Amino acid sequence: MANRSDILSRAQRFRTSFEAAGAVLVEPPILQPSDALLDLYGEDIRARAYVTSDALRGEQMLRPDFTVPVVQMHMREGAEPARYTYAGEVFRRQEQDTERANEYVQVGYEVFDRVNPAASDAEVFALITLQLRDLPLRAICGDIGILKAAVQGLKTTDLRKAALMRHIWRPRRFKCLLDQFSGRIDVHPSRQALLSTEGCVTGTAPEIGKRSSVDIDARVEQLRADAQAPAIDEHEVAALEALLNVRETIPFAIEQLRDVAVDLPAILPALEQLDARANAMRARGIDVETLEFEASYGRTSMEYYDGFVFGFYARGRPDLPAIALGGRYDALTRQLGQGSEIPAVGGVLRPDLILQLEEETV
Repeated sequence: MANRSDILSRAQRFRTSFEAAGAVLVEPPILQPSDALLDLYGEDIRARAYVTSDALRGEQMLRPDFTVPVVQMHMREGAEPARYTYAGEVFRRQEQDTERANEYVQVGYEVFDRVNPAASDAEVFALITLQLRDLPLRAICGDIGILKAAVQGLKTTDLRKAALMRHIWRPRRFKCLLDQFSGRIDVHPSRQALLSTEGCVTGTAPEIGKRSSVDIDARVEQLRADAQAPAIDEHEVAALEALLNVRETIPFAIEQLRDVAVDLPAILPALEQLDARANAMRARGIDVETLEFEASYGRTSMEYYDGFVFGFYARGRPDLPAIALGGRYDALTRQLGQGSEIPAVGGVLRPDLILQLEEETV
């Protein structure tokens, strides 16, 4: 196991490499305002964040990653285009896996550039790949944007689309909703009884919890209206399932996804972006012909990723988390930009895991 001094030394080496590529060093504070940022991380990180209360600053958390505070900083005061790097500790509770570290060093590279998103994706991926070139790793990439486009293109109600979009990062719940909306499974009898009624359901009952009776009745009315909507067409459902099952090298994945686009034409713009990204990767020397693509990859990671996603994993060590990972988060810049936005993509490395693998392969 590498000691802290070695980890920090390797982190410094990575950071210097990123600075040489044009990145500006930033150092977001370890304590971050939880009320403003915690919801941006998604369900998994929210459950694992260390949160505390400060008499002057309110609810605070130990930073669970760097990307969100870097985006917040850039949208407040950054110039364009911009590249940033950082190195430091992040903190996440590990309640179910005591072997994984609660605190570890993360080194990252983030690009904010609206000129050519595909080129920025390739830049980040190639630079991360360069740092890992001598390790026995398996690289995987995906594209959350393709799945989002497929859901948005379904011929169904906005309410159903919103529900599916909300649960993209929870695959089991997503599948359950898709089966329900397509009529493959029946609505639970108790819920069916509720939806077949009319008028308010709250009556004079006392209000308990955070939702008001008005909110509850409005939600029930939405569900009643949705219950009358026709089922999602089986051809669309089959196409969406075929999309989710695509696991191929990038060239063959693009071919399969173009076949899917016959029934889900809304994904075509996202496929063009995937094709442009593949060409940009080739231009940077990435062997795209053997690079793995999984359409479902990234659905259990950070919920702020909304496009290109990637990860590097140790061959023969499935017990280890990702050695490096990253992705595109355009929507996050819109959420933190108070109306403005900019295409953005980044990646992070784990120097502790890298040193561990190097020791094991000597």
